[in-house]
Amino acid sequence: MDNKKNLFLAQRLISGDPKAYDLLMEFYYQNLCAYAQSLCQDHALAEDIVQNVFVKMWDKRKKINPDLSIKSYLYKSVYNEFIDQYRKNKPVIYLEKKYYEAIDLVVDIEPEELDNLIKLMNIEIENLPSKCKEIFLMNKKEGLTHTEISEYLNISTKTVEGHITRAFKILTEKLGTKMEAVLFLLFGFNKKKGQTSLR
Repeated sequence: MDNKKNLFLAQRLISGDPKAYDLLMEFYYQNLCAYAQSLCQDHALAEDIVQNVFVKMWDKRKKINPDLSIKSYLYKSVYNEFIDQYRKNKPVIYLEKKYYEAIDLVVDIEPEELDNLIKLMNIEIENLPSKCKEIFLMNKKEGLTHTEISEYLNISTKTVEGHITRAFKILTEKLGTKMEAVLFLLFGFNKKKGQTSLR
């Protein structure tokens, strides 16, 4: 959808035109659901998030700035709704505070850039040395502790820690300060007993 059509629909939406609302739903709903699912890894929750965004958009339509991209508005709204849902459904504990701080780093990023960061993270994880990638994913994706990985692979915990540290070093070089926030989006927060940090 080009900028002129976005602007026209935003103006019609602000004026209370239900057809503009329907057109925005038709054009953006599926893509927003896919985006929300990339954040929460849950199809049903993703749909709930997007539906909430559209309901809130209609309720607050008079406050929308027609000069701003309606696409960016919708994507940022989905992102903010995801954060709200996460905080609502997860008990706040001390260890999560650092992740809230990390996740706030990406709130103001344009949706396209955030999509690119997530894609880049997946690519760079795939490009890690094979053993390094295996151990990193066992820790981040499967939630296994360093001890559990060492027992499963019959290697020392020092070796496990070395591979995970190496993975973090490589990923930080590629993605910079936003690396931990993007990891959070991909794998969430592991609260498995014994795992007390991203590393």
